Amino acid sequence: MAARGGPSAYARSVLRIIDARTGEPVDAAPARRGLTRIEAHTEGFDVTALRILLVADLLVRALELGGTPVWALLDEERQQAELRAGAAALGVRPFEDGRDAASGLGESQVLHVVREGGAEPDGVRVTVAPVHSEAPPAEADPAALRLALLSRRRSVPVRLDTAALADAHDTLVRWRRAVAGWAQRPSRPIPDEVRTELRTAWEDDLDVPGVLGVLRWVESAPDLPDGARFETYAYADRLLGLDLTHDLGTSS
Repeated sequence: MAARGGPSAYARSVLRIIDARTGEPVDAAPARRGLTRIEAHTEGFDVTALRILLVADLLVRALELGGTPVWALLDEERQQAELRAGAAALGVRPFEDGRDAASGLGESQVLHVVREGGAEPDGVRVTVAPVHSEAPPAEADPAALRLALLSRRRSVPVRLDTAALADAHDTLVRWRRAVAGWAQRPSRPIPDEVRTELRTAWEDDLDVPGVLGVLRWVESAPDLPDGARFETYAYADRLLGLDLTHDLGTSS
């Protein structure tokens, strides 16, 4: 277990990702401080394409949290406007156009995020299972949609229905209210064991459901100061991108 306050313990990401070509884990950033290129191959516009972009966004966030520079690209010729608008609504940060980036910038690793059974570019392939929904739900809260898509590992298909979106919405509302309340208490550091559990989860092939499980435990863990709960949620949200501090200042 890392010593409290030791900055070197988290200075570099050790994210390991399963390469679909071999079924074996590889370092997402094999060279210290070396550039990692992430290419999202969406193959048109549907909810699975948005999930591909979301997984690519999570890779970017996880690597940046570990101090790795990242170059994020979208390799798509069709429906780029719809893809970019849908991704922006989900809180996915903008990707550069990857169609003219074949020469690269001397990156030490290239990760291709592709749909299951889809494109097979050379290099490490990160596959994303399908979303069973014909189109992005028109009335869905984008943050709740993001949480619903994060609630399954990327290798597991997601069925977006009314129940799944309602559950995600209710969880998001509850957590945002809780975070706003905890923010009014004295700040406390994230316990070392909690930070370790979070990092262990997301560095294990982007086990985001594992991260969410840690947050559920922290939400009601006995003897954990509310200030530590707040810091834990704020830290995890740097990966999750759910705007969990949205209600700050609104709690009575």
